[in-house]
Amino acid sequence: MQVRDIPNAITVGRILLVPPTAWALVSHQYPLALILFVVAGVSDALDGFLAKQYDWGSRLGAILDPLADKALLISCYAALTWTGLLPLWLLALVVLRDVVIVAGAVVYHLRIARLDARPTWISKINTLLQILLVLLIIVQQAAQWGQPAWVQPLVFAVTVSTIWSGIDYVITWSRRARQVQ
Repeated sequence: MQVRDIPNAITVGRILLVPPTAWALVSHQYPLALILFVVAGVSDALDGFLAKQYDWGSRLGAILDPLADKALLISCYAALTWTGLLPLWLLALVVLRDVVIVAGAVVYHLRIARLDARPTWISKINTLLQILLVLLIIVQQAAQWGQPAWVQPLVFAVTVSTIWSGIDYVITWSRRARQVQ
């Protein structure tokens, strides 16, 4: 392993945190889930910093990093849905958006041109809102606050941003495909 591979190694470590984080949530071990979720978040920031600061980015890292993020978020949404803390329809919406994006990316890459995808601003907002919802629910459960008033507005915000970002990706990449052809 070379020093420039450190961001990818950190990303692989984040992927390895997915099963224990989901297990901690399903097992109602919220303090442990909080620690694992925060470690995953810090590792995401660290590998991104190293890749950009030292020009250690790679094509593999560009693929693994968003996959690690999605694996963690979707597993957390699934675990929180399993425990009754998030509605099933929200999990289905989040998964459907990601399936549409991945399917579109694969089709674009195979049939149109090499894919060099970068997240859109609404996608970044959506990811931030999804993370906040998971993080705040875990903190709420770990601290045993009861049902705070912010859960429903944040679920609404995640719903709107998920739909908006999914539509935005479809429109953006459809336009790009027409321009290339």
